[in-house]
Amino acid sequence: MTIRLGDLNLEEGGPLFIISGPCVLEDETLPLQIGQRMAEVCGELGLPYIFKASYDKANRTSSKGFRGPGLERGLDQLARIRKELGVPVLTDVHSPEEATAAGEVVDVLQIPAFLCRQTDLLYAASKTGKCVNVKKGQFLSPQEMKNVVDKLDEFSAASWMLTERGTTFGYNNLVTDMRSIPIMQKLGAGPVVIDATHSVQQPGGMGDRSGGAGEFAPTIARAAIAAGADGLFAETHPEPAKAKSDGPNMIPLAMMPALLRLLKQIHEVVRGKAPSADATKA
Repeated sequence: MTIRLGDLNLEEGGPLFIISGPCVLEDETLPLQIGQRMAEVCGELGLPYIFKASYDKANRTSSKGFRGPGLERGLDQLARIRKELGVPVLTDVHSPEEATAAGEVVDVLQIPAFLCRQTDLLYAASKTGKCVNVKKGQFLSPQEMKNVVDKLDEFSAASWMLTERGTTFGYNNLVTDMRSIPIMQKLGAGPVVIDATHSVQQPGGMGDRSGGAGEFAPTIARAAIAAGADGLFAETHPEPAKAKSDGPNMIPLAMMPALLRLLKQIHEVVRGKAPSADATKA
């Protein structure tokens, strides 16, 4: 399956593509600044780039956690970012009504892991005609994602991708089984993405909020690309410690250029290609 997003073509076996941005729309300026830097880095490396950010974090651990600007203001901001950066935009949706509204603005609708089996939500997202990115539930095996793929196919979704983001391991912890990458690719589901940052999340690990081991996110990214993942999902921030959501598992923005350069090199080697010159620069 080839996913066409404007001038970008995403497909299994194609160039490594990047989905990245802040966890949530924190204010009016920072998300755009992050997107500008990521677009610049990906452009230099020749990596297709999709900006991501959430307008509402609907499943925060505590009701006191920052949720974002909300649907209306958030979609307006995402539309401005899309226009200014000239890149596709992804955001997550939580209800059929949100899917319909967001489908008028963004290029990719993301189904959160906790909602990946919600039939009405999958149906509404499919009917927008936009690409649908479904995150594998922390409670599901990769084989069980076939049921999700079957729903998307039945609902005539235009295109879709699946994202690995870790599996529940006891309390407040996740593990990532790299076998899930080729398993989900064999489902005929199009590209498979690794969410390197949420894979190191520690759900509820800080009592009233989630913790994380962000120092291991690059490790997960390297391993998953070596296992054959087609795309990378990674949340980033200039100062993760000051991020309003999911800071503990983010990759600092300053680290992204070197990491992406290395991941491109790994991806090319896995695909049986000689690393390109820009991927081997120091």
